[in-house]
Amino acid sequence: MPAPTMTDDFIESLSASAVNLEDAVTLPPSCYTSEAFYEFEKDALYYAEWQCVGREDWIPKPGDYFTTRTIDEPIIVSRNLQGEVRAMSAVCQHRAMLVAEGSGNARGFLCPYHHWSYSLDGTLVAAPAMNKTCNFDRKANSLPRFAVEIWNGFVFINFDENAAPLAPRLTGVAEAIAGYDLASAEGPKPEEGARLPWNWKVMFENNNDGYHASRLHAGPLHDFVPSGKAEFPHSEPEDAGFLRFNGTLHPDASFNATQRAVLPIFPGLSDAMRNRMTFANVPPSLSLIMMSDMVIYLILRPDGPESLEMDTGLLFAPGAMKDPTFDHKLDMNMRATAHIIAQDFHVDELVQKGLRSRFAPRGRYSWQEGAQGQFNKWLVHRYRAAHKRMAGLEAVS
Repeated sequence: MPAPTMTDDFIESLSASAVNLEDAVTLPPSCYTSEAFYEFEKDALYYAEWQCVGREDWIPKPGDYFTTRTIDEPIIVSRNLQGEVRAMSAVCQHRAMLVAEGSGNARGFLCPYHHWSYSLDGTLVAAPAMNKTCNFDRKANSLPRFAVEIWNGFVFINFDENAAPLAPRLTGVAEAIAGYDLASAEGPKPEEGARLPWNWKVMFENNNDGYHASRLHAGPLHDFVPSGKAEFPHSEPEDAGFLRFNGTLHPDASFNATQRAVLPIFPGLSDAMRNRMTFANVPPSLSLIMMSDMVIYLILRPDGPESLEMDTGLLFAPGAMKDPTFDHKLDMNMRATAHIIAQDFHVDELVQKGLRSRFAPRGRYSWQEGAQGQFNKWLVHRYRAAHKRMAGLEAVS
């Protein structure tokens, strides 16, 4: 497909994806394949929206830190000596060397190249042999800082340090999942994220797609969550997240050969929550798959128009991991989940290949794809605002 130019006509054509679902079509294929559109998305979404980068319990003690990246921006998340969570660029302000890798505990960050040193807040503490450099301002050379907000135990950052808070735009999602008390949930830090050869939206859409569940995943590992029991609570494009509920054929359903929860149930769940699976989404970075005994979270981190890195983590009810049989029971869940994920990943890769075709359509939606309509409205609202903002800046210049 030809690369789009961000003309008024192209941006307006996206509106056809953000109308009522029964009339809507999918986004243009170039939105999933074009380098130019990916660069536009950085301004429209990633430089403006809150992004999940991990869990607060990954850095429990003062001095703890971890590193990550999204859209090729290296990021440090640390807990300073006062116990506050901070986030900043990992790029040294001298010669762009990364000042930290991996995770650990430190009193600060030392650039290994020329030994510029920074505090856990990113403040430049020392810069050797800079005394003869004219007008060198140490304060002006601190690591760029990002806004931080903790939501349900997840660490969100915003590249705009003065961004409006996230939580007020997530009240509907927060109320729907309150019974899980995710701030108190427990789970190991996931291993380094896999690199996946498809656009981040393909991944997000697959996780929100109730339509394919009874088709692609047909069989005893998934039939108890039928597509026909999908529900899509209302959301507004201005909201920061949206939901999909999928009723189950029996209470406390879970992905394993028994079809039922084998790990301890989250204690705050209502009867309604125990009779469905909940899919909670905070685009562009966080997607939650929530069962009675386990929550799977996906943190999406694009690194190009047709690829992303993704952290896959697990959360459990407090104390669940202390059960002597926990590992064996979890293995039951993960064997089934791995089978389902393999099916999803296979089609995600083939969808990406199909999107490159000159015959790739702007297809129509089933009612069972209601979450895709919500996602499109979230996206197009921001695409149009960014285009308008950029056009205004060009007019001024």
